[in-house]
Amino acid sequence: MTTPRPTAELSADEARRLALRAQGFLGAPDRRSGVRGILRHLGAIQLDTISVLARSHELVPYARLGAVGRKTVENAYWKDTHAFEYWSHAACILPIEEWPHFAFRRRAYRNRPHWNHELPDGVYDQVIKQLRSEGPLTATELGGAKKTSDWWDWSGTKVAVERALMYGEVVCVERRGWKRLYDLAERAVPASLLHDELDDTECLRRLVRLAGQSLGVGTRADIADYHRLKGEQVDAVIADSGLVPVTVEGWSKPAWADPAALETPPRGRHRTTLLSPFDSLIWERARTERIFGFTHRLEAYVPKQKRVYGYFAMPVLAGGRLVGRVDPAREGGTLVARQVTLDGPKAVPAVAQALAEAATWVDCTDVRVERVDTPALREPLAKEIARILG
Repeated sequence: MTTPRPTAELSADEARRLALRAQGFLGAPDRRSGVRGILRHLGAIQLDTISVLARSHELVPYARLGAVGRKTVENAYWKDTHAFEYWSHAACILPIEEWPHFAFRRRAYRNRPHWNHELPDGVYDQVIKQLRSEGPLTATELGGAKKTSDWWDWSGTKVAVERALMYGEVVCVERRGWKRLYDLAERAVPASLLHDELDDTECLRRLVRLAGQSLGVGTRADIADYHRLKGEQVDAVIADSGLVPVTVEGWSKPAWADPAALETPPRGRHRTTLLSPFDSLIWERARTERIFGFTHRLEAYVPKQKRVYGYFAMPVLAGGRLVGRVDPAREGGTLVARQVTLDGPKAVPAVAQALAEAATWVDCTDVRVERVDTPALREPLAKEIARILG
């Protein structure tokens, strides 16, 4: 693909600020639109099984809005069909109005020749019949999710309902105790949206445009990664997506930006907060290193003895920079900072503020700091947290 001449040249700092505003961390978010507004602004919120302070899909709106109630978060996603769960960046909550634009992926799944799990004869039709008469239901209620306790040893029922989810015949309408609650798409998706009429090009053009808006500015790889598109899919539509080519200081690859974002310089209040490792601001490692000079790796699946920063180390955002990491835990009414990494003494007030606010959000009345990478900063950090908590 031949890249058109750039329409603007951005400094590294301008690109960073564009990204922060696009992700809802610079300038006051529209609090009236709440969690649903955050979902539409981001376009996708990743789900994950890990829950330390809270699950990642709860942490994402919290990071932008502050102490919004966890029940409020769940209702905002699932009540009155404002969202659906599907495969985007990973398993993600998506705005319901984007259902038509994932037709390309549903078609790809329907045409997929090989699967990891065999689908027993007749089970698919039986699952659809049962959901039609009894739904919505969990996989357990449909007859059982697993044949054995092994994670991937799915039952025929589970294989069938997950296949139906990928095909778009079934929708996850809620997470109940982390289990998917399935229903027929014909019941769950508004009739005006329940179609696969858009061709692949139109779907891809829309998702590339949305990714550019959600990123502010990004490389081809950044844009492709947002909804896990292929590079050649991005290449095929980006010229007609509405995004404009730009150059960014220090970036070795061409970039594309949301033209609306370029019209007004980003300004306003910076958010200070803990970030989920699955937050879309930082979920792509190479981009995080390029924009923030910050190397981040989730270590939950790394053997304990090989972890550097901790099981669920959460980066700390303050002043538009990533200034440290906290590996949290909870013990009753105490938020435990098992391991804290600070970007020098100047990071102490921001990390203390982030920890104190997070503790209040999850109904903890105390914070205990266990280890700090610079031991001399442990006491100043603990004192500052105690001062904030009063």
